[in-house]
Amino acid sequence: MTLPHRPDEAGQIGGIEAVIFGLLIFVVGTLIVANAWGVIDAKLATSAAAREAARTYVEAPAGSDAFALADAAARDAIAGQGRDPLKMSLAPLPAPARCQRILADVTYPVPLISLPWVGHAGTGFTVHGRHSEVVDPYRSGLPGEASCA
Repeated sequence: MTLPHRPDEAGQIGGIEAVIFGLLIFVVGTLIVANAWGVIDAKLATSAAAREAARTYVEAPAGSDAFALADAAARDAIAGQGRDPLKMSLAPLPAPARCQRILADVTYPVPLISLPWVGHAGTGFTVHGRHSEVVDPYRSGLPGEASCA
């Protein structure tokens, strides 16, 4: 007489580690995508801030502190994007002269990981936003001739 076949249960617990490993891959992948989006978002914010700084600098009234006005405009643009303006920095700009190309360089730190309810961790990246403008050759209050040749 043969006994009825009983299924072999050896290795039945095997495979549960694949679920755990898959979940771990999913979580890590989600964090990588979120961090990549944070870098892209910071790049857009710094580009907007650099654009506003350059425009404000070349259009600053004669006799005013053009760099202070440009820095304030860049910080307002960063704050408008929902970021902390105190973390932003604007590279020094040369004194304005006719036909001079001004390059505004705004930097902003992006943390390595940003988790809800936990906060930021790691030093991460420094994102640069650059924009250039040319000072108007016919602008009043600046020395030199009105020629950009």
